[in-house]
Amino acid sequence: MRKTTRQVKIGSINIGNGAPVTIQSMTNTRTSDIDATLEQIWALQQAGCELIRVAVPDQQAVKAFAAIKSKVNVPLIADVHFNPQLALKALDAGADKIRINPGNIGKRTELEAIAKKAVSFGIPIRIGVNSGSLEKELLKREGGPTVNALVESAVRNIRLMEDFGCEQLVVSIKSSDVLKTISAYEALSKKTHYPLHLGLTEAGPIKSGTIKSSVAMGVLLYQGIGDTLRVSLTGDPVEEVFVAQQILKAMGLKSKGITVISCPTCGRCAIDIVPIAQKVEDHFRYTEKTLTVAVMGCEVNGPGEAREADIGIACGKTSAVLFKKGEVLRKVRQEDILTTLIHQVDTWDGS
Repeated sequence: MRKTTRQVKIGSINIGNGAPVTIQSMTNTRTSDIDATLEQIWALQQAGCELIRVAVPDQQAVKAFAAIKSKVNVPLIADVHFNPQLALKALDAGADKIRINPGNIGKRTELEAIAKKAVSFGIPIRIGVNSGSLEKELLKREGGPTVNALVESAVRNIRLMEDFGCEQLVVSIKSSDVLKTISAYEALSKKTHYPLHLGLTEAGPIKSGTIKSSVAMGVLLYQGIGDTLRVSLTGDPVEEVFVAQQILKAMGLKSKGITVISCPTCGRCAIDIVPIAQKVEDHFRYTEKTLTVAVMGCEVNGPGEAREADIGIACGKTSAVLFKKGEVLRKVRQEDILTTLIHQVDTWDGS
């Protein structure tokens, strides 16, 4: 069962208090390049991203933010570090949420100005704590970015924002270490009722980053911890959205979309099913239909082991068998396997 947290509204999206776990990503274009940033935002939306963050590192970026915001219908989050004035200007530019790390944003008076302006605008703030920007005295006392240091920093900054009258908060507490991230979120979830933004910071390239993020987020989501998430990968942010969707589907928190199951292949395979499975998954990456498609390498794995798939194919030496919910429909020529599967999914009506 998911932990009950306070609900926070970001643009048109609710997070916390039982709302669906939302998928976030962040553009990696220069925000000042309005056209490139818009193109990436639209690609992320098509992929299923529900909240999108953009970096606001300078005056040019904050000016561009306003122009970008006027042309998109997805909640847009301003990511600000070091410069409190940029956070204030991002609020004026129409940000649906501000992400700051109080450890590097400035003095108490500057944080208070951001908090009070956000409250007056009705805009939430994400307190983003991570191992790379903890308060110096905490690092010295704890001997480094320990779990205790991360949690104490988060709790301290929550209390600080509450003192300023800001209670529309989302909190993240990230490390690049999987076990430290899990432990930190577990500890923090016991100390706060605010919604938690899950993430593994600097997770790495797509393959290794996917594995580490899936482990960390899977463990936390299984415990009911987490209201929104971002998979941080080095590469195209659209891949982050795909991985996030797969994590949520695997945890039973998302149902829409094609689930492709396929055997690992072995010496019984008469044809190469790897490209077939990949092409099926790629072709239907953005579909809203909900079904499971099986691509199996031989009669041992399908339709027997894949009988719960809605649609499947089991490949033989000279042909393949098309099956539906475990029942064989007909034989298919090897050269027609991909087109047949695509047609079956396209015409799927749930029956």
